[in-house]
Amino acid sequence: MKAVVYEKPFSVAVREVEDPRIQHPNDVLVRVTSSAICGSDLHMYEGRTAAESGIVFGHENLGIVEEVGSGVASLSKGDRVVMPFNVACGFCKNCLAGRTGFCLTVNPGFAGGAYGYVAMGPYTGGQAELLRVPYADFNCLKLPPGEEFETDFVLLADIFPTGYHGCELAQVTPGESVAVFGAGPVGLMAAYSALLRGASKVFSVDRVPERLAKAEEIGAIPIDFTQGDPAERIKEQTGGEGTDKGVDAVGYQAQAHDASHEEPAVVLNTLVETVRPTGMLGIPGLYVPSDPGGPDEHAKHGQLLVSIGKMFEKGQQMGTGQCNVKRYNRQLRDLIIAGRAKPSFVVSHELPLDQAPQAYEKFDQRIEGYTKVVLHPGHALAA
Repeated sequence: MKAVVYEKPFSVAVREVEDPRIQHPNDVLVRVTSSAICGSDLHMYEGRTAAESGIVFGHENLGIVEEVGSGVASLSKGDRVVMPFNVACGFCKNCLAGRTGFCLTVNPGFAGGAYGYVAMGPYTGGQAELLRVPYADFNCLKLPPGEEFETDFVLLADIFPTGYHGCELAQVTPGESVAVFGAGPVGLMAAYSALLRGASKVFSVDRVPERLAKAEEIGAIPIDFTQGDPAERIKEQTGGEGTDKGVDAVGYQAQAHDASHEEPAVVLNTLVETVRPTGMLGIPGLYVPSDPGGPDEHAKHGQLLVSIGKMFEKGQQMGTGQCNVKRYNRQLRDLIIAGRAKPSFVVSHELPLDQAPQAYEKFDQRIEGYTKVVLHPGHALAA
């Protein structure tokens, strides 16, 4: 099959690789119809992880079941399904508690597994024509047949639930004010989710004009962090108090306020300043224990200088960790079907698989309006 394969930093290629096969009675094979490029893929693409040449990328996957293992009970050939980026067993202590992002079974020695991601287990990614899905009864979410809502539904694999998870970590409730740092795909989904949850005022902090324009389109208040201290500017619009809640949708490659260099802890520390005393912070933005490209030795080992003293003084609380997609994807699917949510507003480009190398390059450079790319294996769509 054709698949997007990592070669070296800033280089991916579409290559012929071995087809996946049923390895366990609980597996299914899915013919992929949509697979999105994620900001998390860019960490590997840029050489900022331990990813090695040959890994097949792709953890945001939707398609049609093509082959069913003998032990699968709830799925049939022809079913349309979307898979959480989390690979999970469904029966370990964490899965039973709903924390499927931290499954204890699928990646021995590590809490959590994912498709096509470094250190997340032996699961080939879905930026390819076929995908093997283990524990398929648990990991596949059925969708209505046909092609309707395709670009909405593929976002159920990761960024829509992850944005929602950021609001859940911050415990956003109706009427509250929220500051979301980052207006990339996850940040836009976090701002959108805050509005879905009834927030009265949502600030979206970024520096890319196209992203800030998208945030404004959905009703968020855009804040360009290069135009002045975002914490002070948000306080000016919240009676000097700051917001009730804050979400970090940026992670460890955060830019200093003048955008001149990386400052890994700047979003965390600015959120501490932005959120009012006793407010809550949700941190779905990615932080890693090892970053070869970190700006200093501490950052290279995931050790950041965070204003814990100020956070303690303000009595703030923080929730962290990757999204437990299954906790949210069924409900978010039903919001899409009911017409209450349309997350595909973030999708800027739909491309055939063969154009993945150019898409990675442009998405990484944040140029030509590339905000979110969905690849369609087997389809020669126009850009």
